[in-house]
Amino acid sequence: MDKLEEEKKESLSLWKKLVLILSLFIILICGGIYYSRYIATSGLIVKEYKVTNSQIPESFHGTKVIHISDLHYKTTYFKDDVQKMVDKINQLKPDIVVLTGDLLDKNTTYQNNDFTELSTVLKEIDTTIGKYAITGNHDTKYTEWETIIKHSDFTNLNDHYDIMYKNSLNPILISGLSSNLNNLKDINERLKETTDYLETNKGQEQKDNIPSYHILLIHEPDYLNEIDYQQFQLILGGHSHNGQVTIPGVGAIVLPKGAKTYYKGHYQLDETELFISSGLGTSHYPYRFFNKPSINLYRLTNH
Repeated sequence: MDKLEEEKKESLSLWKKLVLILSLFIILICGGIYYSRYIATSGLIVKEYKVTNSQIPESFHGTKVIHISDLHYKTTYFKDDVQKMVDKINQLKPDIVVLTGDLLDKNTTYQNNDFTELSTVLKEIDTTIGKYAITGNHDTKYTEWETIIKHSDFTNLNDHYDIMYKNSLNPILISGLSSNLNNLKDINERLKETTDYLETNKGQEQKDNIPSYHILLIHEPDYLNEIDYQQFQLILGGHSHNGQVTIPGVGAIVLPKGAKTYYKGHYQLDETELFISSGLGTSHYPYRFFNKPSINLYRLTNH
């Protein structure tokens, strides 16, 4: 009888251990889901980088560039979040602000006032030189994107370039590519306006008004392999979110088409530096893990 009782106690003890382990596992899973849905998608991190290149004009030494991307507005990033981002950007006193796509989200339903309130808040971003934007693959669904960009005082840089000056006649060229996914027009054809300008002025970079330092904005970074990206010293991209959900020691779990080769925060491609933003909102599923919303701050220096 004692032996039977002992066996029952051992069996009961084993079941208690199993229930405890299962309970802890469920708590861990639920906690992870809650964290990735509500905590990891909130807040704002500023990632700061020093960008050094001898071709940066002396007048641009110390220039601050803010890089924002992939808001996917109203997925997990709402008006109050955008306002906090804008306030933070203005605290940093940037010279240039760039937006590398997916301001909007193709799976989100918007009302007209959503576009108005978004442009109103973005208009508050203050710079000393300019604000520039390109489309992401989600933005192409909405004709309202161009209106938002215009009303918020961004320059639409889709398949165009601009020449930026700062206190001297030695400028920097900034150019942009519209989203490549589902685009029927060849990428090199869309970049032609910029490459024609660069080719025309090749070898004359020491002259006044001819930029020697070239920046390219691109949404889906994998398409760099289809162009002569070495014409640009600095390339800024988005789309990958650096892996919206990442596991320590494993890396990104899911990567979108167009960001499977280049998806991490920084790459050195010969003489070209590529930075990819981890973004602010979420795409397809409203979760982030070990990847908080962020903006990038680059400080340009020639030494």
